Amino acid sequence: MDKRILVPTDFSKNALNAVRYALDLYARLNCEFYFLNVFRANSYTTDSLLIPEPGSAAYEKAKNKSEEGFIKLMGMLEVHLDNPKHSYHTISTFNDLSEAMRQTIAQKDIDLVVMGTRGATADREIIFGGNTVNAMEKIRECPVMAIPPDFSFSPPKEIVFPTNYKTTFKRKELSYLVEIARLHEATIRVLYVTKKPDLNEAQQANKKLLADIFETVEHSFHTLSDKKVSDGLTAFVESRNSDMIAFINHKHFFFGSVFSRPLVKEIGYEAIVPILALH
Repeated sequence: MDKRILVPTDFSKNALNAVRYALDLYARLNCEFYFLNVFRANSYTTDSLLIPEPGSAAYEKAKNKSEEGFIKLMGMLEVHLDNPKHSYHTISTFNDLSEAMRQTIAQKDIDLVVMGTRGATADREIIFGGNTVNAMEKIRECPVMAIPPDFSFSPPKEIVFPTNYKTTFKRKELSYLVEIARLHEATIRVLYVTKKPDLNEAQQANKKLLADIFETVEHSFHTLSDKKVSDGLTAFVESRNSDMIAFINHKHFFFGSVFSRPLVKEIGYEAIVPILALH
């Protein structure tokens, strides 16, 4: 069965980088890629009740600009698009980005979303563009992967999986992580950052379950003590030159503790590796 991957784009350099990463990451699998661009009419604002209708001059001008953007994008990707295992589709739509993504995920049965961490209006003080943060937190139907600016693809060999072992794991929610690890023969490093390294009975059971789920891939368990989760994760990834971070986003708990905007300056974490948010 083909894997269906959605890649939203605003035709920025960072979005192009995310497209290339997705194409390379899944180069060996049969995939359908859906490239999505949400366009706006210059005369339209969110405060206006006058939404351009299809066929109106403002609507058609914005749509044509989006379609021209796709022609340029496909031209820039020409070297990447000769993979016989891949097929490609472009979608131009007048919509809110989150709503457009949700509709596409539902209509096309999307398996994975891949986005750049910054768009055309990059703010260097924010780790992820607001759209990417919103997608990683709000989209629950499939995993979301965020690719940092200027990150050049190389097959991931080490994926860091932070956890507190407090949740019972399910094979289904970790299937994408296991698939990527198997596809690229990567090792999964399970990281527990805590001031109390001893595990209670429930945590020990969850750790054993995790070991069973990861039995088909190389994996190891690591503990860092006396550090905040954000600091420990950052130090671990940077010291080992890890290639990816994957985590299960249980509603708001773990994601907010590491990647929420108020902590950006405190943790000083520039996203230097792709991040996979599982649900």
